Amino acid sequence: MKIIAYCDKLIHWSFYLLFFLVPLFFTSNTSELFELNKMWLTWGLTVIIMGAWIIKMTAERKISIRRTPLDLPLVLFLFSQLISTIISLDSHTSFWGYYSRFNGGFLSLLTYTLLYFAFVSNVTLEKAKRYFLVTIFSGIIVALWGLPSHFGYDPTCFLFRGKLDTSCWTESFRPTIRIFSTLGQPAWMAAYLAVLLPFTMALTLWETEKQKKSSLLEAAKNYWVLGLVIVDVLFYVDLLFTDTRAGFVAFWVANILFWLTLWWLKILSRKKIISYFLIFNVIFLMASFFFSTPISQLKKFSLSSLMARPAIKTSVNKTAGTSQPPPKNLLDTGITDSGTIRLLVWRGAISAWEAHPLFGTGVETFAFAYYLYRPAAHNMTSEWDYLYNKAHNEYLNYLATTGIVGLGTHLMFLGGFFFFAIRELLRLSKANAEKKDTEAVFLAVCLPAAFTSIIVSNFFGFSVVMINLFLYLIPAWFFVFLKMLPADKEYVIMFGQPTRHRGTSLNLYQWTISLGIIALSFFFLVQLVRFWQADVAYALGMNLDRAGEYQSAYPSLIQAVQIRPSEPVFKDELSTNLATLVPALYQNNEATSAAQLAQQAISLSNDVTTNYPNNVVFWKSRVRVFYSLAQIDSRYYTQALDAILQAKKLAPTDAKISYNVSVLYGQNNQLENGIKELTRTIQLKPNYRDAFYARGLFYHQLAQNSSGTTKTDYENKAVADMMYLYDNFAHDTEAQKSLSSWGVTAQ
Repeated sequence: MKIIAYCDKLIHWSFYLLFFLVPLFFTSNTSELFELNKMWLTWGLTVIIMGAWIIKMTAERKISIRRTPLDLPLVLFLFSQLISTIISLDSHTSFWGYYSRFNGGFLSLLTYTLLYFAFVSNVTLEKAKRYFLVTIFSGIIVALWGLPSHFGYDPTCFLFRGKLDTSCWTESFRPTIRIFSTLGQPAWMAAYLAVLLPFTMALTLWETEKQKKSSLLEAAKNYWVLGLVIVDVLFYVDLLFTDTRAGFVAFWVANILFWLTLWWLKILSRKKIISYFLIFNVIFLMASFFFSTPISQLKKFSLSSLMARPAIKTSVNKTAGTSQPPPKNLLDTGITDSGTIRLLVWRGAISAWEAHPLFGTGVETFAFAYYLYRPAAHNMTSEWDYLYNKAHNEYLNYLATTGIVGLGTHLMFLGGFFFFAIRELLRLSKANAEKKDTEAVFLAVCLPAAFTSIIVSNFFGFSVVMINLFLYLIPAWFFVFLKMLPADKEYVIMFGQPTRHRGTSLNLYQWTISLGIIALSFFFLVQLVRFWQADVAYALGMNLDRAGEYQSAYPSLIQAVQIRPSEPVFKDELSTNLATLVPALYQNNEATSAAQLAQQAISLSNDVTTNYPNNVVFWKSRVRVFYSLAQIDSRYYTQALDAILQAKKLAPTDAKISYNVSVLYGQNNQLENGIKELTRTIQLKPNYRDAFYARGLFYHQLAQNSSGTTKTDYENKAVADMMYLYDNFAHDTEAQKSLSSWGVTAQ
């Protein structure tokens, strides 16, 4: 039947696009350049794949899903995520995912699960091989795209601004130090390359064996083999240029496992395995020597470190005649070691789990959970005011947000793959491996190693769209490559007589269902496109807001809310925009328009905080709304104070929120409460300069009586705070000015 053939083609071409385009896809006009777009593309292709598969099953008059060894773990894991989404602190976030990424939300996990079953039920061995090659080809483009940026020539900047340099990136993104190509962050690119390297190594070995040469060096005379060796080197050098410890360690763990698996299976002679092992790893070690590694203990063995040592030893201070010390540790510059911060975040994740042990705080709600259970010690790090929406450990993230049930079923899926992979590999020997497709066996051998690299990199970070696609589809690849999915093992529900002849046409019932599926798929795709358009408008408005162009931002934010009124993030941004415009309208004698905008801002803020009461970001925005409105009516300060007190309940150890509570106490003429809160702020963050300064001002205000006399005890405390600032914060000029205006000389 032609419709079945058309559906097969649509499924397979969609998988080609999935493996090829997702790593490459990004754009500059959305609120997040990389992950957001990759997730939208994945959703869109999944809609097409599922629509085509359902129509195919309708034409065949049966619902058929190929049975696999991982069905139970996957279904249990997805069910645990559904429960966690239903009882979540914020079900909207749990369903869609945290805005700006979406990966990790229930919808994304459902997407990956559907892709897994679509793959195993529709993909043949030959198609799986082609997907494998397409994946590597896409990786080559990613690697080549990112490589020039290490030397200051970023193709992305040329695409965005027409300049082949790195000027399009802020200081937070410096590809000359850590490349990230089309993946968005160095850690994400490193995790991606750690997966691809076992792929290309296996393909290189297979192509070498096809040449029937005695060694890899001799086989490399073939251009295809030589090209693959160059790709291996390219991927590894790019991995080094990401300067990411997690990805580097993940690759070397995978690399060791890859060679051990080859040794164990004996599908090659031991002599050949040793030869290949030495050639590959000597190349990798040489690259590490010339380009250095992310591991500080190994950097001293790199060429740059060895060349720098004599200069450090002979560097002399000519004026003092003493040797100069080596460069200071990053900690001395005020930047807290990432390992220290990570341990604090992990501690907060464990605390969140202890409070919600079974199903966690809700899928992808770590940003809210961490605020609730954040260790106070985090205030003493250089990232004390950052918002953490991930635990930077995938397993603790699952534990905190989906509880022991969510993590347990996830580990069941990971462990289940290893169990079935090891069991199948144990059956392989040089003799019975020949009964299978030899190329497929070679390619299958690399898959457990690549899967292991994901597990390792996720331990020190978190998954992104492409890594999750690999996580779900590597097991599917493995089962297909080793022919572990017999055609007679399916979950089948028949409706009507099976189609026996390809020429049989669809009946009215089948046409109705097929047209309905086409219409539904089209509807979902249109909704995705409209969501994307709304985000583009939101991104423009948000960026204009950040640049202070509030009036120019207004039409874009209105457009975003009109296109997608169900998205609270859009409403939240619009509410603060409207509130910011109100004072300017009053100054221009447009009181009626100002009052209308003020009411709209309050209404939008009421909407998001009422429907999403556990989102501390929305409460912070509500504070900004009422603080802006208070510039024309001081009565709004009371509502701003109420909002910040609610934010404090959701983030009890956040020093910045505590500080803002005290500021609003001051605006409401509650100076004593403000001083108490500032004292608490200083306990949370003893080096908080602004808190000391504000408390000194509050003490000074309390010291002044309406009768003109001064309360000595308050005044002494005010002077003490300012003197502390002057002595401990590099002779703070504002503190010095305050002391001088009070008639006190700083010493």
